[in-house]
Amino acid sequence: MLAQEIPTLPRGVRLHYDKVRGKWVLLAPERAVTLDQIGHAILNEVDGQRSFGQITTTLSEKYNAPQDQIAEDSGGFLDALRARRFLDVT
Repeated sequence: MLAQEIPTLPRGVRLHYDKVRGKWVLLAPERAVTLDQIGHAILNEVDGQRSFGQITTTLSEKYNAPQDQIAEDSGGFLDALRARRFLDVT
């Protein structure tokens, strides 16, 4: 994912806390993805307004981690969601 790209959740896709499982999930019509803490932290920053670069900067500051490592890990995660049509990018 490029730093200037803006990730957004497509219509019908949303974050949801599943009380039964006690975990966050990403819901889409007819499918769901269970999220770990890292996946939830990344998606929690996706607001459709900020670029991938801005999101990685925020995560880097919030978790005191190297921005290049955050970008590599979160970029792979978001690219995988994009391939499965859980994420759009503009």
